[in-house]
Amino acid sequence: MREDLLHFIWKYKKLQLTDLVTTQGESLSLLDFGTHNLLAGPDFFNAKVNINGQVWAGNVEMHLKSSDWYAHHHEVDDNYNNVILHVVWEDDNEVFRNDNSRIPTLELRKYIPLKLLQSYQKLFDKNETRFVNCEKDIRDVDDFLLKNWLERLYFERLEVKAEFVFDLLKKSNNDWEQVLFKLLLKTFGLKINGASFLSLGSALEFSVFRKQQESLFQMESLLFGMTHLLEDDEILDEHYIQLKKEYAYQKKKYNLSDESVLKPQFFKLRPPNFPTIRLSQLANLYATHSSLFQKVVSATSLEEMHTLFKVSASPYWNDHYTFGKESKKNTKKLTSKFIDLLVVNAILPLQFCYAKYQGKEVNEGIINIISKIKKEENTVVRNFNTHGLKAINAQESQAMLQLYNTYCTQNKCLQCAVGTNLLR
Repeated sequence: MREDLLHFIWKYKKLQLTDLVTTQGESLSLLDFGTHNLLAGPDFFNAKVNINGQVWAGNVEMHLKSSDWYAHHHEVDDNYNNVILHVVWEDDNEVFRNDNSRIPTLELRKYIPLKLLQSYQKLFDKNETRFVNCEKDIRDVDDFLLKNWLERLYFERLEVKAEFVFDLLKKSNNDWEQVLFKLLLKTFGLKINGASFLSLGSALEFSVFRKQQESLFQMESLLFGMTHLLEDDEILDEHYIQLKKEYAYQKKKYNLSDESVLKPQFFKLRPPNFPTIRLSQLANLYATHSSLFQKVVSATSLEEMHTLFKVSASPYWNDHYTFGKESKKNTKKLTSKFIDLLVVNAILPLQFCYAKYQGKEVNEGIINIISKIKKEENTVVRNFNTHGLKAINAQESQAMLQLYNTYCTQNKCLQCAVGTNLLR
C-alpha cells in the first residue's frame, strides 16, 4: 500500500460514500473533498464534512498509519491546526492537534471496493521483465486522453529544459547571446562532447568570440585552441600551424584561460560528429549570421529554422576529419536530421524561455513547429510503440521520454493520466 493510492481514492471519490463512521464511532458525511495540495502542508485544502450533525470546514491529512502524524511531527506544526479529518489506511493511534483537541479519523480500508485494490495490485505487481507497469493495458486507453496527456508531458519536459536555460542566463549575467552560444555548443557536442563544449562556452566570453565574426579562420582558431585541439607539436599540416599561431596571438591579446575547458573526445564517434567538424560548422554558423540570436527567437516555422542552419564546415574540412589526415572529399553540411535535433534541444527551449522572460505566450507556435519534426528513434520510444503507444512526431517522442523518466521509472502511476485512467 502506498500513500498516493489514498490520495487517488480521495481525489476521485473511489470509496463508499454512505454510512461512513469515524474510528471514534461518529457518523460522517463528506460534503466537499477539497483541493489536492501538491506542496508542503495538509494533503487536501478547503474540505467540508459533517460529523455527528456538525459541519466542519478545513483541511484533510492522509497517512498510511495514524501514528505517522507524530512521526512527521504534525502535532507541533501550526499548518496542521486546521485539519478537520485524518484519513488513514490503518488507525493505530489517536491523534491530537497541538492544542490537545482530538482529530476525527476515517479508516479508509473499510470502505474501498475490492476491485479497485485488485486493479492497483495488478498495476504495481513486481515483474523485472516489464518495460513499464501498464504495458499490457496502455493500448486500451482512450486516444483522446493519450494525445492530451502527451502534449502536457511535452511542456513538462520544456519546463525542465527551461530550468537549465534560466540557470545559464543567470551565470551569463542576463546575456541571451551568451546563452544561445552555450546552448548551441552543448547541442553540437551531443552526448559525448556536450560537457566539453559547454565548458568552452563558460570559459569563452561571447563578446570575444563575436569580435572575430568577420573571419571564419579566427573563430575556428579560438574554438579549436580553447578545446586543446591545437596542442600536438607533431602535426606539420600548414593550416593547423597557422591556426595554432593565430590562437596563441588571440590568447595573449584577450588574456584567455583554457584550463577549465574539457578536451573533447573522438572515441566512439562517427566521423561527421568529430569535434573538429562540429566546431567548424558552429563557427561558420556565426560567420554567416551576424545577429543569430534575433533570427533564432524570431523564426516562426521549421522551414525558416532549416534555412538559418544550412551551413557547412570550412573548406579545409572538405577532405579532412582530423588535422593532417586527408579523407575522401565531401562537403560537411549540417544534415536535416541534425538541424531537427538543434531545434528540439536548443532552439525551441530558448524560444520558450525568452517568451516567458518577456511575459509572452508561444506554446501554440512551438507545437506547430515540433509537430512537423520526425519522431526520435530510441529504446524508450520503440518500447512504447511496441506496447501500443505510438509517437507520430518529435513532440510525442519527447513527451514519451518525459513520461518514462519522470513517471514510469519512479512508479508515479497515480500521478499519470494513463495510470489513473486504468484505475478509474
